[in-house]
Amino acid sequence: MFPERTGAPPRKIEAAARQCEGSDMREYSDEELKLLTDILPNVAQELRGAMANVYIAANRLAPTEARERDPKVDQNAAIFLQSYYRMYRTVGNLSAAKMLADKGRFFSLFNDDIVGAAKKVCEKAESLFRQEGVTLTFESDASGLIISMDADLIERLLLNLLSNALKFTPRGGRVDVRIKSSRSWVRLSVSDTGGGIAPDKLESIFDRFLDVNAADPRPHGMGLGLALCRRIAEGHGGSIVAESAPGKGATFTVSLPNEHSMNMLLREPRFDYAGGFNRTLVELSDALDLRAFNYRFSD
Repeated sequence: MFPERTGAPPRKIEAAARQCEGSDMREYSDEELKLLTDILPNVAQELRGAMANVYIAANRLAPTEARERDPKVDQNAAIFLQSYYRMYRTVGNLSAAKMLADKGRFFSLFNDDIVGAAKKVCEKAESLFRQEGVTLTFESDASGLIISMDADLIERLLLNLLSNALKFTPRGGRVDVRIKSSRSWVRLSVSDTGGGIAPDKLESIFDRFLDVNAADPRPHGMGLGLALCRRIAEGHGGSIVAESAPGKGATFTVSLPNEHSMNMLLREPRFDYAGGFNRTLVELSDALDLRAFNYRFSD
């Protein structure tokens, strides 16, 4: 079956002002640590089990053959699938919340091509952006660049930034992904042509999930995604910066050390947070139109 942004004065904040050790970022309270390491992952585990049964039941009610034969069945199945992917994205973020409690460097980093990884993500997402009437571009000052990284986590970070950009970019707008490198750093940026980020949101944008006053209605979401982006950048020894200007959208820039890993061991299989589903659709599900989930997706 199923294969508030507004104009703001120009400003910049660092999500990880200093590299991991010695950072002056906020410390989590005991209650917040319990939320991150215990409560949210346990909630995710309960939801994941229930959702699996729901998916099996829906698959029996609307099998592939029925979707292909009957447009009405396909439309109803697409409504379910879109909602399911959105829930699965939330569950994945809840499961990963425990990552936020640790500020140390990741140990399981391997030499990989960040340009190739980012380009592949953009190629997978391009047709979905085009369906929404938004142009997605990718450019890099190098055809390939090997650095120490976790390719799965970098993919997750980039898809999250692309999802945010797509949510707030109107039809006819554009989202640009760029990679620039120096001897010491690699900068991965995602820029959009939306309305920008309000000044009062910019200061806490990477900690919104802990702000009781930040529970905005759709399309903002829980705010866990950007917190995870910050953690992924930090875990690589880097940082993430948000910039916004009135009427000129926003830019998120991830800075990663331009260094190689000494790890030569075979990688252990990583848990697939997307549950075997299309990662691009899972991460972009909050920003996509229903048509993206039809059996016969077309522009």
